[in-house]
Amino acid sequence: MPEWLVLTLAMLAACVVVVVITLVRHRRAADDEDPSETPDVIEYMTMWIGVVYAIVLGLAIAGVWEGRSAAQEHVRAEAVALHEITERVRVYPAEVRDRIRDDVNAYVGHVVTTEWRTMADDGRVTGRGTELLDRVRRDVTDYRPRTDFEAQAYQPLVDQVAAADEARSARAGATGETMPGVVWFGLVAGAVITIGMVFALQIRRTGRELILAGLFSALIAFLLFLIWDFDAPFSRGLAASADPFLRLFPHIGS
Repeated sequence: MPEWLVLTLAMLAACVVVVVITLVRHRRAADDEDPSETPDVIEYMTMWIGVVYAIVLGLAIAGVWEGRSAAQEHVRAEAVALHEITERVRVYPAEVRDRIRDDVNAYVGHVVTTEWRTMADDGRVTGRGTELLDRVRRDVTDYRPRTDFEAQAYQPLVDQVAAADEARSARAGATGETMPGVVWFGLVAGAVITIGMVFALQIRRTGRELILAGLFSALIAFLLFLIWDFDAPFSRGLAASADPFLRLFPHIGS
């Protein structure tokens, strides 16, 4: 059974159970029961709907912000690993050192230009970037150290290549949207219900109440926009940036 069908049936079942229990209780109520002595049910429900929806919004904002922060951390880790490779190869012969640095620069240049636009537009990394990083890996792993000093630098270089590859894979996994469609359904439906409860309270057309209702609706719309903006870490307004690459490889951006 599809998940959306399970969700729909569960929501309908919950509504039916509540309505049936309410009708049964109403029919069995004593004749002398005075409903005016009970609390205002509409105000009570409005309060709890607002509280629950505020919690859901807070969790959603925290989740997408954490995803964006993690995406930026993947970029930083990848840039640091690549920079360490260019620094540690100084103990290698000039021909090998220059070849590795040139290949690292070619990879970084591709990432901050072509691949970054591809991530923003298509939500994926490029095959060319994978090829360039594989070339760096071959440069490092295929070299046979000739001295003890070079041998001591070999394994740390291999580790940095692995760290860069791991960070790139994590960056590739963070390029798309992170919020599932069912969560968006809940957020939008919750917004409609929460704002709709304002009208259930029989809001009047006084200036003060209209302003408060408008501000309340605008706040919910802003929070939903904030979640949508953070949901794709590399393609929307407050997106993760390539600054770590540009800081460690300043000649790439010039």
